[in-house]
Amino acid sequence: MPRNSLALGTPEAAARTSLTSRILAVNIFALAMLAGGFFYLDSYRSQLIDARLEETETQVRLIAEAYVVTPPDDRGRLLAKFGHVTETRLRVYPYASGDSTPPKSPPSLDSWSYSSPTYELRDPTQEDWQKRAARFLDRTIDVIVGADHPKRFSEPAVDVLDAWPLAWQAAQVHGLATDVQRAPDRTPMILAAIDIRDGRGGGNVLLSTENQRDITRIVRAERLRLGVVLLIVVLVSVSLSLFLARTIVRPLRRLALAAHRVRLGRAREVQVPRLPERRDEIGTLARALSDMSLAIRQRIDATEAFAADVAHELKNPLASLRSAVDSLDLVKDPDLKQQLITVIRDDVARLDRLITDISEASRVDAELARARFESIDLGVMIEGLLATREARGRNGSVRVAFARPHRGTAVVFGDGSRLTRVVENLVENAVSFSPDGGLVQVSATRDGDDVVIKVEDEGPGVPADAREAIFNRFHSERPDKEAFGRHSGLGLAIAKAIVEGHNGTIVAMDRDNAPRGAKFVIRLPARSL
Repeated sequence: MPRNSLALGTPEAAARTSLTSRILAVNIFALAMLAGGFFYLDSYRSQLIDARLEETETQVRLIAEAYVVTPPDDRGRLLAKFGHVTETRLRVYPYASGDSTPPKSPPSLDSWSYSSPTYELRDPTQEDWQKRAARFLDRTIDVIVGADHPKRFSEPAVDVLDAWPLAWQAAQVHGLATDVQRAPDRTPMILAAIDIRDGRGGGNVLLSTENQRDITRIVRAERLRLGVVLLIVVLVSVSLSLFLARTIVRPLRRLALAAHRVRLGRAREVQVPRLPERRDEIGTLARALSDMSLAIRQRIDATEAFAADVAHELKNPLASLRSAVDSLDLVKDPDLKQQLITVIRDDVARLDRLITDISEASRVDAELARARFESIDLGVMIEGLLATREARGRNGSVRVAFARPHRGTAVVFGDGSRLTRVVENLVENAVSFSPDGGLVQVSATRDGDDVVIKVEDEGPGVPADAREAIFNRFHSERPDKEAFGRHSGLGLAIAKAIVEGHNGTIVAMDRDNAPRGAKFVIRLPARSL
């Protein structure tokens, strides 16, 4: 076996050519596209945060406008009310208009001083394992999708304006600034600061902080639904893939193993599964391989039988030839020596004839498999063949009559030289069995979808019990008037092989309404012009 070849059925071959892994890979690739929904979730979270930022900006502007028109004594309660409604913490930090650096001024107002806290920064180390598992999954997916990593939010140890760069930024630009940070438990923190002028040359910065925990809950809920759907689809897809692989790969593996065993020369031991319950392409393949294995087995048996027959047929003339050669030196009588020389010549001619016919018989199947078939008008072909025989005097005193069909009515698809050989063998056989002055009748007619060739003679006929055997190799029943060894017994065997190679049949029978004689009938599929 070549170095780069790999025997079917081996583990290495299965690993390299397994359809199971390919089927799973294709389906998992499709599932991976579905898993891309997690990338959408990151975009969905960003959209939610952007929407909350816009909402917070609007709220902070409204609170700032309300703050300016509210009396100073009522501003604390105003912030507390807005903070409770919006679930934010609102703080106001004063600064002087001439400050070039953020002052360390504490908040002049804090909504939490007038009401209870509106959110709680949870310590992740104090939460249960389900929350920790959810955060771990959050981090994992963020790494996979390449999500942004906001700055971590923490309350300053000393609550002064200097501790809030975002608030000082709003004061510097006399406008609005926003930011998104991350609480210790990875929930979004939305910060917004807006500058508020007091009309006396001074200023205040309103700072809003809000823990948008519901964004995390919404994203996790969507992720859970997507994960459940993905898990169900994965289980169904893998199950269907394994089922599909089981229905495809296992029978193919059985067929491959059987073919491998046939290749190793164990054709007689191997029963290729036919899979009769399969009505699909694999069942068709299994039955085709089974039929092919049976044909190979029959061909091997036929080859072995042919070799045995050849050996047996060659032994007879060789034994006669050896005996004549051995006796030649011992014989002194010139007449007897001449007889031995004649025997030697006959045996050599017989061996030459046997070898030629054996070579012809062994090439028939192979040459028919390679032959290029074409349309053959049997009427024209037989007419030319009989004319050639007549010109060469091959018929002797026997008359040969041919009922020539109309041109184009007896057309078949085949190899003209091989079909000529069939008719030649049958006519030669009929002439040899015909009595002196006898008549051989040849005809070719169209019968439905077949073309029928008939060769009839007036000889002794073929016994009923020998009508199958005469088509066997080396079976020879010759007329009494013919000298022994003039025929190899392969003529009719070659004719049958050629006819069957053209999907036809050949049989021997008695002549119709005649006391004696034989009739050979060939049926070949007709070709419509």
